[in-house]
Amino acid sequence: MNKQYYLNHSKIEVVFKQSKDDFVVTEVPLYEFSNEGEHLIIKFRKKDLTTWDAQQIFSEQLGCKARDIGYAGLKDKNAMTIQYFSLPKSCEANLEKFNHENIKILETTYHNNKIRIGHLKGNKFFIRLKRVNLVDARKIEQVLQNIVSFGIPNYFGFQRFGVEGNNYQKGEAIIKGELKEKNRKLKQMYINAYQSYLFNTWLSKRIEISKLVDAFEPKEICEKLGLPLEMVKQMKKQQHPFKLIQGDLMSHYPYGRIFHVEDLESESEKFFARDRVPTGILAGKKVKTSENEAYEVEKEFDIKIPEDGARRFAWIFPEEIESNYKEEKNWMELSFYLPKGSYATEVISELIHQ
Repeated sequence: MNKQYYLNHSKIEVVFKQSKDDFVVTEVPLYEFSNEGEHLIIKFRKKDLTTWDAQQIFSEQLGCKARDIGYAGLKDKNAMTIQYFSLPKSCEANLEKFNHENIKILETTYHNNKIRIGHLKGNKFFIRLKRVNLVDARKIEQVLQNIVSFGIPNYFGFQRFGVEGNNYQKGEAIIKGELKEKNRKLKQMYINAYQSYLFNTWLSKRIEISKLVDAFEPKEICEKLGLPLEMVKQMKKQQHPFKLIQGDLMSHYPYGRIFHVEDLESESEKFFARDRVPTGILAGKKVKTSENEAYEVEKEFDIKIPEDGARRFAWIFPEEIESNYKEEKNWMELSFYLPKGSYATEVISELIHQ
């Protein structure tokens, strides 16, 4: 898919490659571990391994079933990652013998429940861009200021769509009954990729609408988009580059209840102040939809899918953003924090438009 960037700068020709040296992810747990209970918590560093690879290695070396090992989220293979596993306390006896060249155990503690998917607050990232000249370094600093001010679209990253980038097509074929997939895990992955593709396409369309609102006069926008004139006038006044529409489903940020937009002016001010963000649809069962004009845009992505749907933040605000330009090496080093479910590669994509 061709996604819309919300910032208008030209492509920045630098090199970004995911590797253990240039891409480091550190998991931030949802809660502090109690240091007591029936579950052994292992904090470890891995490289060149998927989370599932690491799960299998711990299972084999510590003598427990892979399904009994809990984790909060899947981490990239092409990276250095620091994350947590929970294991039955009975596995602790074999811990001293654990040895693997791509895994280092950093510390252990205990907790009274298993770590489950989603049990994390977010992730901290360290990323190194290479072949960055002085002019591009300054440009990157300027773009970072915009990201600090406005945040970024919460697109699903390319990792979601598989090595060939076509997992969503398999998911669509499964939904349409054109493809059978017996492996339950693969089937789920393909359908999730299709849900993600629909979300990304919706988000790109909304950014395109927002850019049109900024670029044209209200009457022209009404003719192009079929939106009410008074609402378009209000959208043009919104400070944030992502324009809210009547009936959008908002969520308090970084967590909280969802609710429909009624007063556009008030909600847009609170969005600009990072108090709440609009949400997009992950199509499926039991999902709440937007209303009015917002649903007119959303309805083509509200596909019947026999999996639970959800709402996802359309927008996020990276925090703790720092940059360090090393002119002698032509490197730009970046660090930032993202809430769970968001992709650091999308920060880089918006930053350098690649």
